[in-house]
Amino acid sequence: MDRVVLLLLLLLCVAPLVRGYPSGLVMDSCVDLLPHHSGQSPQTKPAPFTVTMDRSSYKLGDPVKVTLLASTSSFTGFLLEAREVGGLSPVGSFFVIPANARLLTCSLKTVSFLPFSRLYCEQNAGLQQPTHYTMRKIQLTVSASFVQNFYTFWVDVTSPTLTFANGVAGGSTTLPTTTTTIQQFSISSANCSVSKVCFSQPSNCDPANADCYFMSALMVSGEAIRYEMKGPSNGYIAFGFSDDQNMGNDDIYICGIGSNGMVQVQHAFSTGRTYPNILPLGNVSDITASVQNGVISCSFTSTNIISLERTTGFSNAYYILFVHGPSSNGQIQIHTETFISTKMINISSPEVVLDAGVPSIFKAHGALMLISWMTLGSLGMMVARYLKKTAKGEKLIGKDVWFVVHVGVMILTVAATIIAFILIFSYEQQWSGGVHPVLGCLVMILSFLQPIMALLRCAPQHPRRFLFNWSHALNALVIKVLAVAAIFTGLQYLDSTADQWLVKVMGGMVGWEALFFILLDVQSRCMANRTGKSTCVSCCLVILSSLWLLIRGHLQLR
Repeated sequence: MDRVVLLLLLLLCVAPLVRGYPSGLVMDSCVDLLPHHSGQSPQTKPAPFTVTMDRSSYKLGDPVKVTLLASTSSFTGFLLEAREVGGLSPVGSFFVIPANARLLTCSLKTVSFLPFSRLYCEQNAGLQQPTHYTMRKIQLTVSASFVQNFYTFWVDVTSPTLTFANGVAGGSTTLPTTTTTIQQFSISSANCSVSKVCFSQPSNCDPANADCYFMSALMVSGEAIRYEMKGPSNGYIAFGFSDDQNMGNDDIYICGIGSNGMVQVQHAFSTGRTYPNILPLGNVSDITASVQNGVISCSFTSTNIISLERTTGFSNAYYILFVHGPSSNGQIQIHTETFISTKMINISSPEVVLDAGVPSIFKAHGALMLISWMTLGSLGMMVARYLKKTAKGEKLIGKDVWFVVHVGVMILTVAATIIAFILIFSYEQQWSGGVHPVLGCLVMILSFLQPIMALLRCAPQHPRRFLFNWSHALNALVIKVLAVAAIFTGLQYLDSTADQWLVKVMGGMVGWEALFFILLDVQSRCMANRTGKSTCVSCCLVILSSLWLLIRGHLQLR
């Protein structure tokens, strides 16, 4: 036995450290370009790969085509960054990449990346990268790492230097500018489905109403679209085009309050549930923006092509995403609410798009948690606290009735909690942020520990049995409080109505359950002291009278 324990300890001591990257994106490679293969060093001999560009100089805003060439053998992965000569920070962002490559965000810039574990069969790869808007005349170079296998890789293979030429793309000597007009203007739902695509929440709401989130897209020519968006927010509103109904790989326009208190329009691209990469505004003109009484409005014309990783152009169909949230000193924060279209739409085909609403898996998650902690869990707690005394001596399958019922109900409670937890995390596949998931994780952990604690309990006659009784009861109370708090925060997310009626109904349920516990406690004390029936009746009358006064006062206030 001692040898087995010693062997296990030895295995634990020599166990290797494993760092997992489930998305395939090795963030640690941003600076040194190393694939971080444990114990392996890059090759010192010349690489059989080269990095070339389609020009030797650039102007501000010029796209630069980068090509990776393999002379004798292919590579299975690469990491590519454009950098200032002598610098380590990436410059610009890649926007056209091979289908099986990925974008890696480094210092809020998107660099091109092919996961080292995925096979890349072609002998060369073509990418495009717009140079970053800057007033400094800098020299650029593209640095790359190439991987053939776990043991063989090359780092910091550089391209020829790209020099700065005065001016901007198109021959102008000044940066492209747009005019923003800050004034009151009207956004209307007129001509929705006639000449423009409209998307709103609540569905078909009038943008003149303060609680209406609205966006529209009007094709004014074959290459220009007039966008409008409006909605109540203390920070920003934004809409985006996506290939699917999930966040990530979205072409976004943001209308938000800047650090100077003025409303500004930004163009961005999201690569996941992180801060989106802000892009040059590009060909956007005739911007009109305002904020009044907490309602943000923006209208502008754009000839920027809708560009996603898998789809590009105005003639294709996309899902519309609309979000709003707070901002801090002009920096947008995580959005508080998301509206997603029910289907993919084509901007050139006018129609009214409906909100897809809450995903069914969200509803299933919420229903299971409500069943767990507002019915089954409450029933199990009541049985353990009150039925133990009233059904003393009653047996079922050789055990006390209260114990059998309590165990059965609580097993169902924990099982439903686990299922709800798995459902939502399998759908999200990442941490979504906010208070709700924190509360949910705490409920899951404590719920999982509760039956384990019960299995390890000592005998009823043990002198330290009281430790289990108190810890078991206290843990149950903490779980109940956390679960109720999690349900409240979840309902706030699900209920987009102005009066939050779901939250109010939940408040009524919690109040009724608390009253029920109080009445059962009073009844239990009366049963324990049968000589004090008059006192018991008096207590019940006081409670019911207080409840009636509260209800009457509430009705009068209304």
